[in-house]
Amino acid sequence: MPELTPFALYLAAAFMLAITPGPGIFYVAARTLAGGRAEGIASSFGTGVGGMIHVLAASLGVSAIVLGSSELFSALKLFGAVYLVWLGLRTFQTARRKGATGGHDGHRVSPVGPRRAFREGVLVEALNPKTAAFFLAFLPQFVNPSAGFVALQFVVLGSLSIALNTLADIVVAFLASGIQDGAAARPGLIRRLREASGGAMIALGVGLALAKNPAA
Repeated sequence: MPELTPFALYLAAAFMLAITPGPGIFYVAARTLAGGRAEGIASSFGTGVGGMIHVLAASLGVSAIVLGSSELFSALKLFGAVYLVWLGLRTFQTARRKGATGGHDGHRVSPVGPRRAFREGVLVEALNPKTAAFFLAFLPQFVNPSAGFVALQFVVLGSLSIALNTLADIVVAFLASGIQDGAAARPGLIRRLREASGGAMIALGVGLALAKNPAA
């Protein structure tokens, strides 16, 4: 494992990256605003599992193969982008539909439920090739080949990064839940917040579609 100073630098960098808004954070916020805290936390653990898929794949060299093939990268990128845009459109349309009917959310009544939120969270993160690119570009800088067990080092460092990301997502779920609770008497505000979350997810999907293969 890395020495203390490089390891401390790694934790600091991983923390900053964890709190930087990305597809996972916006998805968790959208799911919390749509279905409450339980759904948001479930989606947080889902994105964590999706991230671990990239960590394990990268440790085995699978991600390197995908990033080395422009065809595979493009296919995964477009699949993930379409999925993000679809989730964003659904979030936006649901907010509009509820606003038009004047329906009440019932804070803990989820449109999809925690189980589905978890599964979708897994897909949101697992289908993001930029996550694979991040682990391949970032983690090797903190791996010590002379210490041996390179794959194990990779998995341990990646797991720490995923743990920080998941913790940040859970914090977002609690914050979004608080916003939802405070806006219960103002359905127009919660509708606009959901529309904004949906719009952000759509924008992220478009950005993902335009992303270039870092190995190209």
